[in-house]
Amino acid sequence: MTSLSSAGAQVRPVEGLVSELVVAHIRRLILNGELHRGARLPPERELMRSLGVSRSSVRGGLQALVAKGVVVTRHGAGTFVADGPPVLDSEPLSMLAALHGFTRAEMFEARRTLEVGVAGLAAERATGDDLVAMSEEVTGMFASVSDPQTFLVHDIRFHRAVAAASDNPILASIVEMVSALFYEQRKQTADWSRNPRSVAEMHRQIYQAIRDHDRARAQELMFEHLSRAEREQESELAEAQPAADTPAKGRRSARISRGMNR
Repeated sequence: MTSLSSAGAQVRPVEGLVSELVVAHIRRLILNGELHRGARLPPERELMRSLGVSRSSVRGGLQALVAKGVVVTRHGAGTFVADGPPVLDSEPLSMLAALHGFTRAEMFEARRTLEVGVAGLAAERATGDDLVAMSEEVTGMFASVSDPQTFLVHDIRFHRAVAAASDNPILASIVEMVSALFYEQRKQTADWSRNPRSVAEMHRQIYQAIRDHDRARAQELMFEHLSRAEREQESELAEAQPAADTPAKGRRSARISRGMNR
């Protein structure tokens, strides 16, 4: 007899595969030169009709592309190919994660090393447009505290906006690549987040420090945010593991690469 939980587990992979068709289609349009930087994507209805998929599948695929930094959504205007800093392909990093089993601690250590410095540069160099981009993502986070997956996308996009504000395209590209890998891992557990409003508040404080050109404060807050996020995720994963899995829990929580590809 199939339980409701197991039935749900059977449906999600199918939905994910259909969303991947949308991602592959947009990628093909870009590689073929039919879509270029800043170009508007076909409307959702057109994608539904041409691919024979549901609206939810189209939106799932577009959301994944937004999280990867390939496209951006502009309220009331549509979805466009990103026209920002160059985006490095995260696939090689994903393969390394699968081969070497990046630990969660290693991932957060890398993010702290990279993003704390980036936040400091952003506090010195952010333009008015950069601040607007960060502010919009903070607003989006507060507006989606009850929608974990949308909240996660705004979270990732905030960090990318901070990286773009550093005015260093190399650093911005690396943050884009690492955030794509982090998104793939985190979307598996986003529903477990217990304090989305406090997370949004921390991002608001980082934004304010950057807006006030307070480099030391921006770096301090970014370090605190990433350290707190690491602790909370470890706690979430520990609570989510069934008691029967206790002996293996340490191995699974330490290694994140397999979870990214489920």
